[in-house]
This record gives sequence, C-alpha cells and structure tokens, in this order.
Amino acid sequence: MAQAPIGTSEFDRDTAVRLRDRDGARSVFDADVSPGWTILGAANGGYLLALIGRALGDALPHPDPFSVTAHYLSATRPGPAVVRTELVRTGRSLSTGQASLVQHAEDGTEIERIRVLATYGDLDAVTDDVRTTAEPPAMPPYEHCPGNGNGNGNGDSPAPADAPAIFGRLDIRLDPATAGWAVGTPSGQGEMRAWFGLADGRPADALSLLLAVDALPPTAFEMGLSGWVPTVELTTHVRRRPAPGPVRVSITTRNLAGGYLEEDAEVWDSEDRLVAQSRQLARVPRGA
Repeated sequence: MAQAPIGTSEFDRDTAVRLRDRDGARSVFDADVSPGWTILGAANGGYLLALIGRALGDALPHPDPFSVTAHYLSATRPGPAVVRTELVRTGRSLSTGQASLVQHAEDGTEIERIRVLATYGDLDAVTDDVRTTAEPPAMPPYEHCPGNGNGNGNGDSPAPADAPAIFGRLDIRLDPATAGWAVGTPSGQGEMRAWFGLADGRPADALSLLLAVDALPPTAFEMGLSGWVPTVELTTHVRRRPAPGPVRVSITTRNLAGGYLEEDAEVWDSEDRLVAQSRQLARVPRGA
C-alpha cells in the first residue's frame, strides 16, 4: 500500500479546522465531524481529541501536544462543529490552552460536547535522557497478528458487515492473546494489545498518537462484556515523535467498579521507545 503523506490523508482531511475569528488569546475554528470515525453513530473520542488538538496547535505558540486532558460531556455526532480555544499561559518552553467543541441542536441550542485543557511544547527540543522501568509489550510480529483487512500483511480478514465506520479508517492487528473476544472466547483479563496504523498508510506523528490511545477495541470486550464503552475523561501524554513504522498499543484495566473502568494505554514506536501514555475513565456498557 502506498503511504499517504502527512497532510493528505483521510485523517488530516477529517481533523481539519478553519479559523473563523481570532481576538487576542481567543480563537474560533469551524470543523466538520466526519461520519467515517464513528461508533454507533457517535464520533470516536480519540479522533475528536486529534481534531481539537489540531485547533490548539494552530492557536498556541508551541506546536506539539505534551499533555491533553479531555472531559466528554455529551456524544458528538457527525456534522458541523465549532472549536473555541483560549491561550491560558505561555512560557519559554511550554504553553497552556483550553478548548471546547460545541454543536447546535435542531432548535439552535448550543451543546458543549468536549472540554479540553492542554499543555503544548516542541517535541524537537525534548532531550534523549531516558530513565524508565517501562518495557515494550511482548507481541508477535506485525505479520503474525490478525488484521482487519486494511493493512499490508498476511492474515487480514474482511470487515464484518456491522463493523463501526471507524473500522475502515484503521489498520489494527490484534495480539492473538487479547483477541479471544472476537471469536467468542474472551480471556476474562482486562488487556488489549495491537499494532496500530492508519489504513491509508499515513505515518504516525504527535497528532495521530492522540487517536491511537483510544482506537483499539475496549478492554471490556476481553473481560466478556459487550456494547458501547463511552469515555468520561481521557488524559494523554505525548513523550516524543514516533519513528517511522506502525506503533504498538498496549491497554490494561485493573479495576472495574461501580459501573466504571479505567484504561491505561502505552504507545511504543518501531525503535522500542515509549512515545505516548494515557489513562481514561469509561463507563461500563449498560446492562453488562
């Protein structure tokens, strides 16, 4: 598959924002939430985080997301949206901003969908001093993991007829050890691991990492639950730019209680570097 350069892929087209107005520290952007990134009619949280992240990157003095925290207030539907940003503070190496994504109901009422607080910097200025106990996930090679029909390797299977729309935009190759749910034999463990890329071959960058942390099937599936797992809050840390090639995403859940669970994600690049981390709080499927 030929690679779609950054700036020309579906991901870039569908996260594009258009500056409407700028008044000092405040900016207003128009956007179109694409139906191609939805699950059961609602836009995926990682896709929306990338869309808002692009607006913040245009509005803030620094280019790259370092820490992004989003609270999902209501389900975002395909269609027009407005992103309002505000520069909160700027310094030599970091700047902080906030943003809200809003849509309008049929009666004209404005509905806030997501509120974000983020700190941006310059990933090119990050040092190579790494001291960590974290280790990349032990996974079979890319070509030995079952795919969803959108990649280059062997073992692809066609997308099921009822697959979410976002399924066609991603190249996900699940670690067979965490794919039992797909054949009706979930392990009961709160784990999900996969190779991750975009279906059109677009290389990973800091913005697409905001999608990667929330693009895999939920860990709830491997715990024997089914249904939509809506995100309540998602915090993502981008640690460095990923090297070329698909990234590996590892997600774990240690605690499901009171109808909510957490998902801790790590994203590793082809050079075994930890490039992003996240934690999200999500609601267990109703009726589970």
